[in-house]
Amino acid sequence: MSAVSAPLLALRGIAKSFAGVRALRGVDFDLQVGEVHALLGENGAGKSTLIKVVTGAHQPDGGSIEILGQKIEYLSPALTRHYGISCMYQQPALFPDLTVAENIGLRLEPSKPLRRVDWAGRRTRAADLLKRIGANISPESEVRSLSMPEQQLVEIACALGSGARIVIMDEPTASLTQKEQHLLFAVVRDLRKSGVGVIYISHRLEEIFQLADRVTVLRDGQSVGTNAVDDINENKLIQLMVGREVSHIYPPGESAPGEVVLELRGVGCKASGVRGVTLQVRAGEILGLAGLVGAGRTELGRVLFGLTPADSGEILLNGKPVAVTSPQDAVNRGIAYVPEDRRRHGVILEMPIAHNMTMAIHQRIFPGTWLRFGAERQLALDYIRDLAVKTYGPEAPGGSLSGGNQQKVSLARWLATKPKLLILDEPTQGVDVGAKSEIHKIVRRLAKDGLAVLMISSDLPEVLGMSDRIGVMRGGELVSILPGHSDAHTVMAAALGQRGPGGSA
Repeated sequence: MSAVSAPLLALRGIAKSFAGVRALRGVDFDLQVGEVHALLGENGAGKSTLIKVVTGAHQPDGGSIEILGQKIEYLSPALTRHYGISCMYQQPALFPDLTVAENIGLRLEPSKPLRRVDWAGRRTRAADLLKRIGANISPESEVRSLSMPEQQLVEIACALGSGARIVIMDEPTASLTQKEQHLLFAVVRDLRKSGVGVIYISHRLEEIFQLADRVTVLRDGQSVGTNAVDDINENKLIQLMVGREVSHIYPPGESAPGEVVLELRGVGCKASGVRGVTLQVRAGEILGLAGLVGAGRTELGRVLFGLTPADSGEILLNGKPVAVTSPQDAVNRGIAYVPEDRRRHGVILEMPIAHNMTMAIHQRIFPGTWLRFGAERQLALDYIRDLAVKTYGPEAPGGSLSGGNQQKVSLARWLATKPKLLILDEPTQGVDVGAKSEIHKIVRRLAKDGLAVLMISSDLPEVLGMSDRIGVMRGGELVSILPGHSDAHTVMAAALGQRGPGGSA
């Protein structure tokens, strides 16, 4: 880390309130030249508000901002580019109907009236940036055709090409697998070598120890500690973040697998690239699905839920062959699916929590023409209590909740259907360590109560910590079934096609 007289960015006593609620309470934070400074905290701790102050989206109520020793009286999103600030958000801010090259060009090219577009130059620049981060994505691809991880890689390319002196990365690996994470880490280290300062926000503590020079923890809108990474450990960070000790992020399994609930025999779907999958999931078992981006894990979940129905093989539930041709078929047969992107497919942010929780059982809650709002509210209250959803009541909109609590609402919607098989796609993506621990305990409890769980996750420690058995996918096929106590090397070897000690599927 380079030493200079003035930091790249200095925030002093930053305060911000919304409708009388204090989101930031005198926060101090600084970023040096050539430094990766991690910013941690639970959802609702104030991280997003602080970043929006730095990017000019919010004006602070108090405190000061300095960039290279110059006091900045006013920041706006347009001015941040002038001051060399670039932000990469957790949810990719891309135009779905434009190509990758067009999105990168709009983000990086100067906006001038009547400017002629150098289309060839735009495509070449996009290709160079994508190649630099190791992303195998065509500049001509429409963004809507890209997976969430691929969109995240496009965001990384935009940040790299901006030439910014201050780069903010908000949960950049949330949807990336280990291979793509290594590509990102190389980019971050290159930025640091070139003197760029990086503010790195992540709920994955292992990343902080791999990348960061210093770490600042926010709790309840206040900075509760800034430490050199070499001077702190994971347990201390967790205590600073949550104000208590989280002893078991991955609670031990307590259930003994029972009868086979789901059996697949050579299941495939040409439309989604799933081929010849054979596996079993038992009552009381958590079967984790691992693999690289594009391996077919999410696609298999969608096949089982009838979103892209199987066109070959056989699906058996409790020993009986079934045809799952639609999500309604799946629900009727006791299959529930909590999707990867909770903001698009999991929770309707404008809708009250109670409505969100009962969407999948509308006919049961509202039979015929009767509107039983009391029954709906009671069901919501029961799940708010059972899943420890932090909210002021069932009437609160979904968008008022933190990411972890939104995930609990999405989970409650499908638990209300009384499923036999629960498919979880990235169940803790983008949630803080405290909420992650709570969600893991809920999933363990559900398995103990006899539910069969198929858990898809890009977070390898989560797969290793939560799974009774691990299925590894590659190229749309299930290539290996491993015991839950397998190590990371064995799982990654199977995902990469290397021969290892694990058994084949």
